[in-house]
Formats: sequence, C-alpha cells, structure tokens
Amino acid sequence: MDEGLLRVLTPEVLAVLVRRGADFAAAEDAVQEALLEAVRRWPDEPPRDPKGWLVTVAWRRFLDAARADTARRRREDAVEEEPGPGPVPDTDDSLQLYFLCAHPSLTPSSAVALTLRAVGGLTTRQIAAAYLVPEATMAQRISRAKRTVSGVRLDRPGDVATVLRVLYLVFNEGYSGDVDLAAEAIRLTRQLAARIDHPEVSGLLALMLLHHARRAGRTAPDGSLVPLAEQDRTRWDTAAITEGVAVLQAALARDRLGEFQAQAAIAALHADAPTAAETDWVQIVEWYDELAALTDNPVVRLNRAVAVGEADGPRAGLAALAALDESLPRHTAARAYLHERADDLPTAAALYARAAHEAGTAAERDHLIRQAARINTRLRGGR
Repeated sequence: MDEGLLRVLTPEVLAVLVRRGADFAAAEDAVQEALLEAVRRWPDEPPRDPKGWLVTVAWRRFLDAARADTARRRREDAVEEEPGPGPVPDTDDSLQLYFLCAHPSLTPSSAVALTLRAVGGLTTRQIAAAYLVPEATMAQRISRAKRTVSGVRLDRPGDVATVLRVLYLVFNEGYSGDVDLAAEAIRLTRQLAARIDHPEVSGLLALMLLHHARRAGRTAPDGSLVPLAEQDRTRWDTAAITEGVAVLQAALARDRLGEFQAQAAIAALHADAPTAAETDWVQIVEWYDELAALTDNPVVRLNRAVAVGEADGPRAGLAALAALDESLPRHTAARAYLHERADDLPTAAALYARAAHEAGTAAERDHLIRQAARINTRLRGGR
C-alpha cells in the first residue's frame, strides 16, 4: 500500500463527495470506510484509477448510510441516483475543501484542526499530539467543526485571505511529536499555490520557506533561543532561501502587494545578509512602512521601531517605541534591547527582568533572564 498516495487522495475524494451534496461529517465517514476497504483489497487487486475507485466506494457507502437513516429522507431523495462508473472528472474540488475548512463560522483553532484533518489527511491522534492536548479533546473539537460546516453551500467564491490566515496559524504552531506542523503548513500552501493563481498565496509560501530556512539556527544544543544576530548562518537552509526569494520575486512582479508579500520581503532581507552587521536595515524599515500601511497592526509598528533603532540608532528606535502602547507583547523586551544598544545598562537590565515575567513561553522567559543576568554581570565589572 502506498500510504503517501492515500494521504494525497483522501482530501480529493472527500471534496468530491461534498460537492455532490454530502454533508461534511457523513462524507468523511464514507471516505474512511472506503479507505479501510482499499487497505483490504488493493494489495491483491490494485485499481487502475485509485481516485475513481475511492470515489465510487465512498459514494456508495454514503448512499447506504443516507438510505438507512429515515431522518434524512429528503436528502436520500436528492441523491438516490448514483453516478455511473468511470473516470472522475478532473475538477478542482480540493480548493473548495480549503475554503470549507476555513469557513468564517469556525473559530481559528477549529479551522486549523479541521484543515489538518480534512485537507492534510492527518489523524486525530497526530493533531492532538502536535497541539499537546488529549486525543479525546481534539476529537471533540474536530467533531464540532464538522457539525458547524455541515450543510454549508460554497456557491460563492471562498475567502482566500481566511484560508491563508488558517495556514499561517498552522505554520506558527511549529512542531511537536511526530508531526512537524511548520513543514505540514508549507506542504498545504504548496498545494494551494498549485490550485489558485494569487500573489498572496505565493507571498505566504515564500514567507514560510524563508522562516523555515532559519529553523536550525534558532536554538542552541541545550534548547535555548538564539537571537537572529547571533545565529550560525551556515546552518540556514540555502536551498529553501533561494526558492523563497524566487517565489517572492515572481509574486512582487505582479504589482499586487499584500501583507504576506511584505513580510516575506523583510524575511528575505534578513536571509540575504551574509552577516548580521550587513543587514540592510534601511530597506527593512521601508518594508515595515509598507506593511504598516497594509495592516495598521500595532505589533508591526513595534517591530518597525526596533528596525528603526538598527537603521537610525537606538534613540530613534526608542522614540518610535514611545508612541506605542506599552502593553503590546514584547514591548518591554524591545525597550530593553534598545536601551542596551544605547549603553543604558541599568535600565536595560531592569527591563529584561521585567520582560521575563511577561514572556509568553518558557523558552522566551529563560532567554530574557539570561540577558538580564549577562548585563548585571557587566555592571558588576565581571565579578
């Protein structure tokens, strides 16, 4: 059995059933039964058209279940005519499945889980392990999501922006257990890019590739965070960087700038610099200006303030930071860094310690504690 082939075909077959009128939950049950039948029969009787075989078996299973359920009599009447055997039309059902799983009626966490289950082909156990929650909890989340989208008609164009945000959420979860969600997000975004001609899809793919390329350098052997300026750039994936830059350049050439393209342009400038000292901070500030105009996001403005501190000096960065709400995530850490750059070490040490208490993750907290300890050691003259 080619498990990779089954994983690719599963969302395609599910999408066919949904397009034919099956509600999401019933369609997935039917597809799972078809997959079990394939595991039993294919080793001895491999089909000529695996997708067509799965569609035929899954559709029959769906009809059998619908006819047995008297509460669904009206649906049974609507789907009682079974399509004849033969090749499955090469229509783009998978794209509709992306839009269904990222439906606006779903919460972000539910949309992510449903996308990984239906489009990614991951098991509930794999998704639960990746999110470090019990399998029963994840099963309930996915079941609720399937009930929410059951009966949703995709008779209007889907919202590409919503799909991209869901994929970006998947990417930002990183990896845990036996599922690398960052790699999974890249795989799904590649699939989406092959199905839809949209510069922001390319922008997101480029952004993921460029960020993922630096992954090996982000942590030390003991698991501690390594700041960008201190990372060993020989550990970066140059092939992924080259691909990301090429994808980005093709998207930017279409002159339809979006926020993911702007973020990817910033990532490309970091990835392209041979050393931290050679980073083109002036151009990075310009791209942050573009990004701020597109999103009006205060976190973008915070990151821009840090870039201004690199391009025009720490005092200029602190002035830009002073205009922002101090409750923003990492605001205190950014102030600490800029005060250190300005040689105001007592203030920097105090701010690093405060930022450690505000940190959202243990790794970030430990990093900030080490920064505060390092400066305090300098203040004591190395004693």
